[in-house]
Amino acid sequence: MDQFELDKEFMTITQLLKALDYIGSGGEARYFLYEEDVFLNDEPVYEKKKKIRQGDVVTINDKKILIK
Repeated sequence: MDQFELDKEFMTITQLLKALDYIGSGGEARYFLYEEDVFLNDEPVYEKKKKIRQGDVVTINDKKILIK
């Protein structure tokens, strides 16, 4: 499982996808979330403003990422 260091209280799924280079801009987030398998703590994510916090596990196309 990969880890991502969060340096603030929370970030949105769009910010995380951009930080991990899955998308180039926020406008791509909606399409990415509907076309790819993205889960937050085993629940599917479709909202581009969904908040990610420390301790969460984000899964993107079978790649798990622990938010620290």
